[in-house]
Amino acid sequence: MSERPRAKRGGGMSGRISGRARSRWFAQVGWRHVVGLLAVAFSLFPILFVLSAALNPLGTLSSAELLPTGASFENFANLFDKTAFGHWFLNSLLIAGTASFVSIFLSALSAYAFSRMRFAGRRIGLLTLLLIQMFPQFLAIVAIFLIFTTVTDLWPAVGFNTPWGLFLLYMGGALGVNTWLMKGFFDTLPKELDESATMDGASHAQVFFRIMLPLVAPILAVTALLSFIGTINEFMIANVFLTNTESKTLAVGMYGLVAGERNNNFGMFAAGTLLTAIPTVLVFQLLQRYIVSGLTAGAVKG
Repeated sequence: MSERPRAKRGGGMSGRISGRARSRWFAQVGWRHVVGLLAVAFSLFPILFVLSAALNPLGTLSSAELLPTGASFENFANLFDKTAFGHWFLNSLLIAGTASFVSIFLSALSAYAFSRMRFAGRRIGLLTLLLIQMFPQFLAIVAIFLIFTTVTDLWPAVGFNTPWGLFLLYMGGALGVNTWLMKGFFDTLPKELDESATMDGASHAQVFFRIMLPLVAPILAVTALLSFIGTINEFMIANVFLTNTESKTLAVGMYGLVAGERNNNFGMFAAGTLLTAIPTVLVFQLLQRYIVSGLTAGAVKG
């Protein structure tokens, strides 16, 4: 008779202890899981919405069900059959990949010179690069248009409606910000590495290619990813300089699918959006292990 009340009191005490433990766990760790799940749901909703529209055979964005009735890959087939999506895709990959690679290489050379060498006009050059980046490239669109008009007459291969002409524009637009990011990373590397290599007879080129480039791989990956994303998604300049159907990039070509008042190509537009995201996701996965260190290391000093 006397043991039952003790058991009840013990059960109540353990219940209160477990309740406090759950409250403490939620206060320390649990809320992070809740925030993470909400962020994942918030991120996945647009993707699921676009996927539903891409599989909708009616070609509309609205559907009563997440998986529309009669879902098919008809929009994907029509995208390649009725448009020049293949040309747009290849043009974007060619321009974005080439412009990013060349821009990163030139920015690395500039950042190494600004970080390790002392020469007349060094500070003014850095401030000029920073000042140029404060103004968007689109502000100079009239001047660039006039320049390309002359270039097209003299050298049609790099003028209007050519991937190489747009490549030159994109390559120059990202040099300033990439140089500043890389210089901050170069400044974090000890100068004793350069000095010891120089004492062993290494030239600046050997120090740069054999010692510095492997050490700055994280910031190279970050700037390459940012340049690739910015270039493949750019619309304003590409829309001005590319007018032929087969010379357009993905951003310009996809805009044409839904730009008209009577166009009803939202299904193909959604299908193209999913395919357009594939290169960016692949590049991100390839460079993922360098991204975190690259974003933080160069911010210590500039």
